[in-house]
Amino acid sequence: MGKIRSVNPASGELNGEFDIHSRQVIDEKIQAARKAFDEWEKEPIVERCFSIECVAEVLRDRKEELAELITTEMGKPVKESLSEIEKCAWTCDYFSQSAETFLAAEFVETDAETSGFVYEPVGVVLSIMPWNFPFWQALRFGIPALAGGNTVLLKHASNVPMCALEMENIFTEAGLPEGTYQTLLVDGPTASSLISRDEINAVSFTGSRSAGEKVAEAAGKNIKKFILELGGSDPLIVLEDADLGKVAKAAVSARFQNCGQSCIAAKRLLVDEKIAEDFTDVFADNVEKLKIGDPMDAGTDMGPLASEKQRDILGGQVERTLKMGANVVLEGGIKEGEGAYYMPVVLNDINKMAPVVTEETFGPVAPIITFKNEEEAISIANSTEFGLGASIWSRETERAMRMTRHIEAGVITINNVVASDPRLPFGGMKKSGVGRELYRTGMLEFMNIKSMKVY
Repeated sequence: MGKIRSVNPASGELNGEFDIHSRQVIDEKIQAARKAFDEWEKEPIVERCFSIECVAEVLRDRKEELAELITTEMGKPVKESLSEIEKCAWTCDYFSQSAETFLAAEFVETDAETSGFVYEPVGVVLSIMPWNFPFWQALRFGIPALAGGNTVLLKHASNVPMCALEMENIFTEAGLPEGTYQTLLVDGPTASSLISRDEINAVSFTGSRSAGEKVAEAAGKNIKKFILELGGSDPLIVLEDADLGKVAKAAVSARFQNCGQSCIAAKRLLVDEKIAEDFTDVFADNVEKLKIGDPMDAGTDMGPLASEKQRDILGGQVERTLKMGANVVLEGGIKEGEGAYYMPVVLNDINKMAPVVTEETFGPVAPIITFKNEEEAISIANSTEFGLGASIWSRETERAMRMTRHIEAGVITINNVVASDPRLPFGGMKKSGVGRELYRTGMLEFMNIKSMKVY
């Protein structure tokens, strides 16, 4: 039987090894999920919501411990890990308070005496999740799915098995029925193969485009509902009238939070050429002030990348971009010594076909691209296969609002960084994915809408 290894990216030390689940264990967990669904869906919504609120209590009671677990396993600064746990608890609060309203029966006037529709859970949802927000990603879809009466099987990224196992423990500790939320320690191909099983009713996937294509193919072949969140190359657009100090500081957070390992990070900084020099100076100065080091230190702003593999991929993208003539504003790169550290890099004068522009860069690299006018800014922003998020910075809110109509994205923020919010739908267009998470819209993705008429 194979092993899944957990390695601390800040030190390279082994956290632990865990047995990959056997076929027998997988079968037992799937059957447990199916059995749990038969009971869980019958629970009144108010009872399910009470259970979800208990999950929030566990998260808050153990937030320091859980934050340290996240940091130990994937390397983000512990202050960011704490924020992740707090956001998960808030999301539990939101759906525990909103689910009954979201799922209320709706009546429609037709030729029948009474007609309308109700929402019922689809069944067992298989989730395949990434490592960059190990708790948030797994709960962002999981909490609304559970509140709706579904049960969940989590296949987490192979480098965060301790977080994955702890997810199941949290739901057990919160008192949810056995089998309601379970973790599978399996590889990607095995997870994809489970989509064909009759006990699995839907799939939620967050990760790379290539892996998402395989999940979509398997789900489509087996006529299963699926949600895909496949990343992005978000533009941060700075118009000439923007508050330069405010946007330059915010852009550092937008690009370098979680060491740049976020689907909604500002991966391309688009700046009006009239203010580009001033913006670049202020931005680079703020980047240099980042405290980079031990992620367990509460004062650290940026820790290591999640793995040496991730660091080497990013390094290759930057190297190929430099060979295509990019100018180095701030030189960073691989940091010598232990850990998967990569110092921030800022580039400008970049070839439009360079890897840091055309590919998704998952790390601390900031390409600055200039534009002449609003039309060119929109054209550059849309010149990517992705369409997840975007931000626009301007003192003229109406102008920025007008631009949003032409930006190809699922989430747009004006004068602030892009962030997911349980009170709003989250998802993208183009190759950034299919479907939505969060808010009522995301909750209904895993509900069957049953229309009825009474004559």
